Amino acid sequence: MTGVLPIALEEATKTIQVLLEAGKEYVCVMKLHSDVPEDRVREVLEEFQGKIYQRPPARASVKRRVRVRKIYYLDVLEIEDRDVLFRIGCQAGTYIRKICHDVGEVLGCGAHMQELRRTRSGPFTENEKSVTLHDVVYLYGKWQETGDLEYLRRFILPMEKVLEIVPKIYVRDSAVDALCHGAHLTAPGIVSLEAGISNGTTVAIFTLKGEAISLATATASTKEILEMSHGIVAKNIRVLMPRGTYPRMWRSKSNAS
Repeated sequence: MTGVLPIALEEATKTIQVLLEAGKEYVCVMKLHSDVPEDRVREVLEEFQGKIYQRPPARASVKRRVRVRKIYYLDVLEIEDRDVLFRIGCQAGTYIRKICHDVGEVLGCGAHMQELRRTRSGPFTENEKSVTLHDVVYLYGKWQETGDLEYLRRFILPMEKVLEIVPKIYVRDSAVDALCHGAHLTAPGIVSLEAGISNGTTVAIFTLKGEAISLATATASTKEILEMSHGIVAKNIRVLMPRGTYPRMWRSKSNAS
């Protein structure tokens, strides 16, 4: 397989779980084992959109039990003889190799995945900021020669880029350092938040300057949070910002006594 492979550095590795759960897009070449009318191939592939039941292949690194995965779209790009080129957008954990096998079973001719390219992983696409390893070596060398950080910025992005796909809550500066120490977010610390949050949703907590503070699990919906004046609205699960980045504006129990 070729294509998009996001790589996290240092503190940004804490955001990888978000990427693992994010949707993916692939372009695949499927090889049919015998001739099938093109209309029939298109008809069967269309049936694989929506929710599907899938058992991971034998070589998978997870338990081989049937699970439900969602196929957001499956577009046939080209059919030539027994080669079928299609683009598929799917939920994380979907095995394209297994989809090709299952399509072959439905067609009654058999099929296998011949080539696969990942064109999107979460917010990262093949055409936006993607680089080859040769590019990385060249740009890193130019940075060493010149000290110009623009060379690094061509292939190293802020970790906030990963969090574009996560609902966000923006907090007051006075709440930032407490969150960095692992405190849960309470209603008085919130300045604004995005729609689409529900109880149990993973959210990203941000400063007013757009800096990521932590990942948390919401304990209420967007509507409920807007109506709250006190109480916990999100429980911290992963702190992203180093302690001391913002001034301490809270007191521990020991200091209070």
